[in-house]
Amino acid sequence: MIEQEDKNNKSGIQVISRSAAILRSLKDTQSGMSLGQIADKVGLPRSTVQRITSALASENFIITDPKGRGLKLGPELAALAGATHYNIVEHCRLLLTELTQKTGETTDLAVMRGIGMVFLDQVPGTHRLTTVSQVGEVFPLTTTANGKACLAQLPEQDAIKLIENEWSRQGLTPALAPFLKELEDIRRIGLAYDMDEHSSGVSAIGFAFRDWLGQLHAISVPVPSTRFERQRSIIESALQHTAQNIGETFEKAT
Repeated sequence: MIEQEDKNNKSGIQVISRSAAILRSLKDTQSGMSLGQIADKVGLPRSTVQRITSALASENFIITDPKGRGLKLGPELAALAGATHYNIVEHCRLLLTELTQKTGETTDLAVMRGIGMVFLDQVPGTHRLTTVSQVGEVFPLTTTANGKACLAQLPEQDAIKLIENEWSRQGLTPALAPFLKELEDIRRIGLAYDMDEHSSGVSAIGFAFRDWLGQLHAISVPVPSTRFERQRSIIESALQHTAQNIGETFEKAT
């Protein structure tokens, strides 16, 4: 009896582990994946993947892409992710406050949602002239520090789709190669920059990280461009230290 229970427990744990692997394989794709592609990515037989994805689909954790391009994450996961936002805010609030204390500048927390960055929290700076964004406000991806930081964390093809989609909506035709080189630099140094690109008179530096569910978030420091160069090294150092703390605190929480 005990031996049978052990087998059942191991089987149940294995199914959960495999389900998690399948969900993670889909988190960075915007266009959906076929059963074969998922099977190759997670190293499981196609029949096993089909059985697990069918169960996940019945709970709306996975859906079929409406354009028939395969499977993608479903609305139930988005609902669960939404329930974690306040935890993310609470989790990062002290770090944002410390970052503002070190730099004197406003600090922002945002999450990547579809085709934009949604602001979740902000700690105002202590300078007389500060930059302010509203919680819930949505910023673009290609002209903001937080957006670029998140794009740099995506597989290149998924990033390109988002980049070209945004440029197409805005009627822009910039060269793609230089922007991809910028994303490569962001991955290398860990920081992304907005040099008067999104809002005239405002520059920013930011970094991206993933939460417990693997969703992309970013912490950024926007600065009036008139004092950006004077503050740049201070902000860079403070952000790098905060990025390290973010990594450590998420490791402790998981």
